[in-house]
Amino acid sequence: MIGCERPKIVVRNDFTFFSFDPKLPPAAEVEQGLLVEIETKDCFSNQITEEEQLVTEIDFSRINPATGPIFVKGAKKGDALAVRIYRIDLKEQGAIVTIPKEGILGDKVRQAKTVICNVDQDKVKFLNLSLPVRKMIGVIGVATPENTPTGTPGRHGGNMDTTVITEGATVYFPVSYDGALFGLGDLHAVMGDGEICVAACEIAGSVTVEFKSISAMSPSWPCVETKDWLYIIVSDEDINKAFYVATDLAVKSLEHALQIDWHDAYMLASLAMDLEICQLVDPRKTVRAKLPKSLISAEKLLEAISE
Repeated sequence: MIGCERPKIVVRNDFTFFSFDPKLPPAAEVEQGLLVEIETKDCFSNQITEEEQLVTEIDFSRINPATGPIFVKGAKKGDALAVRIYRIDLKEQGAIVTIPKEGILGDKVRQAKTVICNVDQDKVKFLNLSLPVRKMIGVIGVATPENTPTGTPGRHGGNMDTTVITEGATVYFPVSYDGALFGLGDLHAVMGDGEICVAACEIAGSVTVEFKSISAMSPSWPCVETKDWLYIIVSDEDINKAFYVATDLAVKSLEHALQIDWHDAYMLASLAMDLEICQLVDPRKTVRAKLPKSLISAEKLLEAISE
């Protein structure tokens, strides 16, 4: 995707955690602007390597590990932490599972099952089918006052399972503690929006990122910037409330950025904004509002939704 010829430091996956806890000691302290390669385990902590192994038989206390936490020097409480994703490298084998009573059709799931998926360059092999690789990061975020488990999404980020969080994207998080205490994990080789069966192609790998803090721009919810789009990511137990909050923030952003009447911004959002689903299988569902960068910049978006 993007060359990373600059010097970088590596954070090994020996340093994993299972809650975005501000009391955890940092695995590393890094300067802003430095490339950081973060090694990750898969969401099962690499416990599943064969199809005979079922997710119901593994240690569930080791689900959804994030590597870190990483202390970003100069990131202060009240800032936005911008995380530029330069590169995602995947291992050659992943797995997808079913779990009884889990997923959108959980009532129909009769058994736990595992399918091993081999990754060959740009293809994921599932059964006798080949799917295009769509690399993404499932768990990514910063320390939160609520000491939130890594498997739960929220204002800090966490298990958002958002397909647009991929190579070339920049993700913006609200910084609640000096240093941000960042972590990521739960890579996927391919996942459809919704992650309907409760899993995707779960895979280990590494992610190369660069950090930058933006003073006094703490967004109320995580935001993602890609080449042409800006996204506001919101999670809630009630998906309708998540859509409401995401829409409210998007309309507010257009009103602020374009200096137009709220009702005009509301109509403009109906013309130009998309509402999309990220994941539907956690107790907190995650959605995104998608805005074109031709109408609003990342700076104006952060200004509008900063707390």
